[in-house]
Amino acid sequence: MLVYPATDARQDTASYRANATGYFTEAAALRWFWEQYLGPDGDGAHPHASPLRAADLSGLPPASHLVTAGCDPLCDEGRAYAGRLRAAGVAVTEDHRPGMFHGFLAFPAVLDDARDALDGVAEAIARTARDRKNRGDQGGSAG
Repeated sequence: MLVYPATDARQDTASYRANATGYFTEAAALRWFWEQYLGPDGDGAHPHASPLRAADLSGLPPASHLVTAGCDPLCDEGRAYAGRLRAAGVAVTEDHRPGMFHGFLAFPAVLDDARDALDGVAEAIARTARDRKNRGDQGGSAG
């Protein structure tokens, strides 16, 4: 499950520029997170840090489900990563929410898109296990 994934330390996409300020999570905050993640000697170009830059994505486990938000600096790299995974034969579904922002899933009480996207996330997780109860009174081995 990938929700607003950060897949390229370069932070050099149109969505980074267009959504740099004015939304819930701004590009400056994301730069700070990259600095913390990489540390002083980290290599942002390494494919373990920036999988979008990896030469070959084949053989990766299924990403199952990837959620992106149109008003998020990470939007373009998340969508590009989903496309690269598909092109490499890795199973992935994508839920793109054009009018939403990074962090929108935290607001299901007020955003229809958040409720719908969370339902998609739950269904994607449920698809990964057999005989699993995820709602209601019937089915699954848990009850």
